[in-house]
Amino acid sequence: MQLTPFKSIIDNYQTIFFDAFGVLKNHHGLLPGIHKTFEYLHERGIDYYVLTNDASRSPQLLAEYYQERGLSNIEEHRVISSGMLAREYLKLKVDTGTIAYIGTEQSAHYLEALGLHAVCIADVDLNNSHDINALVFLDDEGFNWNNDLNKCVNLLRQQNIPAIVCNTDRSYPESYSEVSIAIGALANMVEQVVGKKFIKFGKPDAQMFIFAYEHAVERGSTDDKKKILMVGDTLIMDILGGNKFGLDTALVLTGNTLAKNAEMRISTLGILPTFICESAVIEG
Repeated sequence: MQLTPFKSIIDNYQTIFFDAFGVLKNHHGLLPGIHKTFEYLHERGIDYYVLTNDASRSPQLLAEYYQERGLSNIEEHRVISSGMLAREYLKLKVDTGTIAYIGTEQSAHYLEALGLHAVCIADVDLNNSHDINALVFLDDEGFNWNNDLNKCVNLLRQQNIPAIVCNTDRSYPESYSEVSIAIGALANMVEQVVGKKFIKFGKPDAQMFIFAYEHAVERGSTDDKKKILMVGDTLIMDILGGNKFGLDTALVLTGNTLAKNAEMRISTLGILPTFICESAVIEG
C-alpha cells in the first residue's frame, strides 16, 4: 500500500471537503497538528468545508467547537451537516404537528428552527401518540438505549409515520484504535425490526455532495469538480460518496480505517480512493 503525503497533493485543488470525525477530530478533541493544515490552506488560498454526518448540534455550535480550540476560521458557513438536508425535507414534507426525536436537546435544533414542536422519545406517551407526525434519529446520546429504542420500535408499529435518519454513520472514532456505535447503526437496527424503509440523509448519498458543491459554487470557491478533493476516514461513507459524485478522494488512516486493515478493506469492498494518506495533518 502506497502512502502519499497529504501536503504533496492539496496544492492541486481549489477546494477541500473534510470529513470531521476521524479526519479533524476524535472523541478526545482535535487531532494533534491539524492546525498546521489550515494555516497552510490559508497561505495557499485553498478553500475548505467540513462535510459531516454529525446532527448532534447546529452548524453554529459545530463551528464553535473548532473556534474554541483555535481553528477560528472554521465559521458556520463552512460547516455542512446532514442535519441541514433533513431540515429541508422536514420543511417541505412535515410542517405541522409534533415531531418525536431520539438524541440530545441540542440536536433538536434542526426541528425547533422550523417552528416544529419537538419532543424527546423518552417523553412520548405511546397511549396518546396520535399527534406525532414523524420520528427523527438525530444522535446516539441523550436517551436510554434500551427503553427508548424499544419505544421507537413500538411508536413506528403503532403509527404510520415517516422515520427520518439525520446521520447515516454506523460508527465514529473514539481514538486511533477504538470506535463507538453511531446513530446510523441504531436506526438500521430499528428499521430491520419494524420492516419499514427509513428516509436517510448524509454521506455517501449524492444529496450531501450536491448540497456541498452548490454551496461552494455559490460562495465562489470553485465551479469545477476536478478541483475539489474529498478527505475522509471511511471507505463506505466518505470515499464512496466522493467517488460517486466524481470527486478525487483521499483516505486518511486516523479514524475508522486502520492502517493494518486498509489494503484488505479496499480490496474487499472495491472502493478505491485516489490517494491514501497517513493523516490530513501537514508536518513542517
